[in-house]
Amino acid sequence: MQALGKLVRTTAFKLMAAYLLVFTLFAASLLGYFFWNAQRLLGLQINSSINGEISSLADEYQQGGVMRLAATIEMRARRPGSLLYIVATPDNEALAGNVSELPDGVLDKPGWSSIPYSRDDGTSSGARMALVRVFLLQGGYKLLVGVDLEEQSRVRSIMLNAALWSAGLIVLLGVAGGWFVARRVLHRLDDINATSRSIMGGDLTRRLKLAGTDDEIDRLAVTTNAMLDRIQELMAGLKEVSDNIAHDLKTPLTRLRNHAEEALRTARDENTYRVALERTIEESDKLIGTFNALLMIARAEAGRIETSMSDFDVAEAAHSLAELYEPVAEENGARIRVDAVRPLSLRGNRELISQALANLVDNALKHGAPPGGEGGAEVTITAAKGEGRVVLSVADRGEGIAPSERQRVLERFVRLESSRSRPGSGLGLSLVAAAVKLHGGTIRLEDNQPGLRVVLELPDRQ
Repeated sequence: MQALGKLVRTTAFKLMAAYLLVFTLFAASLLGYFFWNAQRLLGLQINSSINGEISSLADEYQQGGVMRLAATIEMRARRPGSLLYIVATPDNEALAGNVSELPDGVLDKPGWSSIPYSRDDGTSSGARMALVRVFLLQGGYKLLVGVDLEEQSRVRSIMLNAALWSAGLIVLLGVAGGWFVARRVLHRLDDINATSRSIMGGDLTRRLKLAGTDDEIDRLAVTTNAMLDRIQELMAGLKEVSDNIAHDLKTPLTRLRNHAEEALRTARDENTYRVALERTIEESDKLIGTFNALLMIARAEAGRIETSMSDFDVAEAAHSLAELYEPVAEENGARIRVDAVRPLSLRGNRELISQALANLVDNALKHGAPPGGEGGAEVTITAAKGEGRVVLSVADRGEGIAPSERQRVLERFVRLESSRSRPGSGLGLSLVAAAVKLHGGTIRLEDNQPGLRVVLELPDRQ
């Protein structure tokens, strides 16, 4: 009983019941119309048959008088399944016919009437109902022609029984079909619920089953599975980011503690304490820089940069950036070249675009040296006007990045150097990707043959 109650409460069963009710009402209306129309046609047929017979007998009376009419009626009355006939004098004395008993006064009322009667041919016993028409002939003679309504009642009964059986069959098949559909849908929903409970329990590898029918439940399952794939991917990324954060923050925090502990243990004068504090401030600045980068990425991805968009010369910004990094490049034996013709106007966030270019240049200086250590890095900054867009790029001549890793390095805290011996937080390219996304542009990492070229395409919204 519990399973039955659960089945009855399902949406599928309720919809089936509603559709069944509507369809039953429609079928009943249709059968009722057929029944009424059949009765009407049968009545018209009876009326036409009686009128035609009266017309034929009236012609016989006109041609041969009452004796010929009586003889014709006697002959027709002996036929199997004949109509009802009476020809009577003006005094209602029957001359011929096959009706033995009539209600009083019937022959005195010309026209149509429904009456009880008895036949005198032995084919029926007891009173039966007939539809008759009384017609007055010349000379006062009276002609009655009628039809036994027993056949009409039998037809009506047959049609009524057929309608009832049809309605019952419709209801029975509808209930059986609804039961089958509801049980099928309920079974699939139970599978979905069971899988969902497993997923909520922590098993993110579970997926909803597909029936292969491509119905709405299958389409919902496909969308849900895609959502679960994305959630699993995000959870894996979150775990990786958490691990990287723990690793990248643990090291500087450990150095901070070690420097402080060493200063307390070994420092003997003011100068030693000053050196220890400077090293502590340096490590703290690195930590603050990491958190600032995270905050800027979050604001950029959310579209909440405090500085508003404005028109600025991106070529001038590229030249200024090259001048800023020139001393660092010369110190490391690197070269920076700028290929950007001023003015080159772009509407955007100058601070964020400049920071993105600075991150790319910083990466190129760190990793853009030719393989083998022959010479320093060669970094090229370009800015050019395209069709409805501004194209910025930073290229180097280093080892580059494998094609399979180019999309992954845009994620937070991803560093291809597993040992993490070089300085960095793995947030530089993430910030670049977030800045490009904020401006509605695209980022591509290409092979510079040799080296890496990062291309930013930003829409020109002027």
